[in-house]
Amino acid sequence: MFAQGTGRLAINTKSKTKPRRSTMGAAISKAIIRQELEKLKDDLKYKNLPDVTNQSQEDLNLLKYSTLDIAVTGMAGAGKSSIVNALRGIQDGEEGAAETGVTETTMEKQGYPHCMFPNVTIWDLPGIGTSKFKAKEYIKKVYLEYYDCFIILSSECFLENHVLLAHEIHKMGKKFYYVRTKVDVSIDSEKRKRKFSEEETLEKIRKYCCDNLTEAGESNPRVFLISRWDLNKYDFPLLQETLENDLDDLKRHALILNMPTFSKEVLKKKKAAMEALIRKAALVSCGIGAVPVPGLSLVCDIGILVTTMRHFCRVFGLDKDSLCRLANQVDIPIEILQSAVKKSPMASQVTKEFVLDLLTKSFVSGTLMAAELVLDFVPVLGSLAGGGLSFVTTFYILKNFLHDVEEDAENVRAIATESQPK
Repeated sequence: MFAQGTGRLAINTKSKTKPRRSTMGAAISKAIIRQELEKLKDDLKYKNLPDVTNQSQEDLNLLKYSTLDIAVTGMAGAGKSSIVNALRGIQDGEEGAAETGVTETTMEKQGYPHCMFPNVTIWDLPGIGTSKFKAKEYIKKVYLEYYDCFIILSSECFLENHVLLAHEIHKMGKKFYYVRTKVDVSIDSEKRKRKFSEEETLEKIRKYCCDNLTEAGESNPRVFLISRWDLNKYDFPLLQETLENDLDDLKRHALILNMPTFSKEVLKKKKAAMEALIRKAALVSCGIGAVPVPGLSLVCDIGILVTTMRHFCRVFGLDKDSLCRLANQVDIPIEILQSAVKKSPMASQVTKEFVLDLLTKSFVSGTLMAAELVLDFVPVLGSLAGGGLSFVTTFYILKNFLHDVEEDAENVRAIATESQPK
């Protein structure tokens, strides 16, 4: 996710060259930077700078290497493989997709890493209760203890086998979620009837599933209704939110990175997750750049900026592969989606040269502000003034870059949404 120090840049804040206006939007004020420096000052009251920066690097490493394993199981033909593909943001039949069909296609457990974030794996488990996978044998064969949580699917009703599986999962202290699939098919069928009400139909389906589970021995069933073809409808957003709340911080972060950007709410969650990383990256840069520089020249770590900016682009789907997949899913030319990206580069275009150019052309005025702010804290920061400048520069650049990436991702999402039939 983030590289440790790979190269520092020094820009003299006394340059006589006339500053050029930043090409990035002003998403951050001097007051916000001052608040961050106050936090840094408070941190340094109780710890020295190496301890603060080392802790930040450890935190980033934990986030980078944290894994999340979600198992998808249920009855044969419930659409497990299609849901696995949807959770990974790819289409059925696409290269690397889980195999789908009208009959049971999953003969053994198969893990499918997320195409952008391979630490997140969605597991397609064989259907429970088939002739090849008897319920009691199934529990031993699929190694339930390996997975972090379970999505138990049914396209019609839930049976005793589902409840048996859920009880075994519960004994392990892990979470499970009953999910009724193919809701769109049920809705389309009911639409042919007179006095059709989608709300009443959904409630009828939910009650039917809960009644099945109660009869099978589930004391307090909760069922999520979803359609693989429209993740923004029905209960998929609620399922996603429930998963978030049930996971620990590290696995929650991994889940948010993995989320398909199908709504403004998802974009906001991704932005909040990335904002939490910015200060840690700035603190790491602060430690690397904390070297006294004559004339308070600006020092920042280019490697941290490059890797973090690329990460932001991938998280928000602003890379060629992600845009190609989205274009195929909504059946429009990729050029139309690319035209919505006004401010941000593609992930592959974020290079050392790009960052150097951005700093040189767009940030001279910002470095003057950084120098002014750090000077206010010299009595506290002392010889760390260079590190303070590196902290402010990294924080400022990444904050503004994230603002632009989110804006472009929303533009792409809006075009993709508008292209779909109402």
